[in-house]
Amino acid sequence: MIYFDNSATTKPYKEAIQSFVKVSEAYYGNPSSLHSYGAKSEKLLAQAREQMAKLLHVDAQEIIFTSGGTEGNNLAIKGGALAKRGKHLITTDIEHPSVKEAMKQLQEIGFHITYIPVDYRGIVNVEDIKAAITNDTVLVSIMHVNNEVGSIQPIHEIGAILKSYPNILFHVDHVQGIGKVPLNIRDCHIDLCTISAHKFHGLKGTGALYVRRGVKISPLFSGGSQEQQIRSGTENLPGAVAMAKALRMELSRQEAEFSRLVAMKSYLIRELCMIDGIILHTPEEHSAPHIINFSISGMKAEVFVHALAEHDIYVSTTSACSSKSKAVSQTLLAMSVNEDLAKRAIRVSLSYDNTLEEAQLFIVAVKNSITSLRKVMKT
Repeated sequence: MIYFDNSATTKPYKEAIQSFVKVSEAYYGNPSSLHSYGAKSEKLLAQAREQMAKLLHVDAQEIIFTSGGTEGNNLAIKGGALAKRGKHLITTDIEHPSVKEAMKQLQEIGFHITYIPVDYRGIVNVEDIKAAITNDTVLVSIMHVNNEVGSIQPIHEIGAILKSYPNILFHVDHVQGIGKVPLNIRDCHIDLCTISAHKFHGLKGTGALYVRRGVKISPLFSGGSQEQQIRSGTENLPGAVAMAKALRMELSRQEAEFSRLVAMKSYLIRELCMIDGIILHTPEEHSAPHIINFSISGMKAEVFVHALAEHDIYVSTTSACSSKSKAVSQTLLAMSVNEDLAKRAIRVSLSYDNTLEEAQLFIVAVKNSITSLRKVMKT
């Protein structure tokens, strides 16, 4: 099998699974319990938090454990907006549905949203964000790496501008960038930052939200006082420990194997662009090393995905959250890709587990599948 759908989810590291199982069996006490068995769980949870913080170069008190990217984005955006005095929010046209839908809900209760356009590469103009700021602006939410085309936003430059506006919270969806594209949270003056474990070979249902020291956000869940009274609910201790393990391994691999991933992406882009009828959407510069988005002229995306699956090769169409709805990619439309091509988009997403040999087999399968499908279309 060749698995090229890593932006949807990744295969968990064996070591992460082992950590989850071990903690589930040996540390099943509730971290909030007063007895010694609960205290052992509480200590292990604190260690996982410290490990996450060290890997992200932040303080342990700034890490809030969540169930993943969707909860993290909702907590950051809704919690941040509701805790501030002001009704204006800024985001982009190409955000993940968990950001867009959170914005829509806030709009329904009186908030005003400005959606910043992107250029043909899927990248915002920093000056457009600056121009959109008003006295009523309380939060700016910009994704680091786009989940469909891989474009990288100028987070450092945006953060430098927002540093001059202390009343505005800066939220970054770092779900697709973590472990692939470096991001210095402190240097970029980020207030809120979301990550999700299953994007870097951790387990589904676990994630973290960075909340800068001193930033106040309103909790979404009513309940106990867990996670500094920001995220109520009994903590997922095994998931947190497994996530810390996976992140450590992923960042280690990023340091050692980043150039190999870049080379694999370059090979795929070069070969794909030589195939008649393929149109590349991922920008060759200012894009992540693991995402490639392209369309095949005259061919339905879902038909091609199923054709590759017959070769035991797995890719996707749009983001996993939208693929079954068959909706046209709003990201590609925002990049001025015409609707017909946007409907035909294919996303290939890599991990450090993938190899150049797999990429070569993939290209052969793409060529053979296109040839076979075009013959069928002519009959």
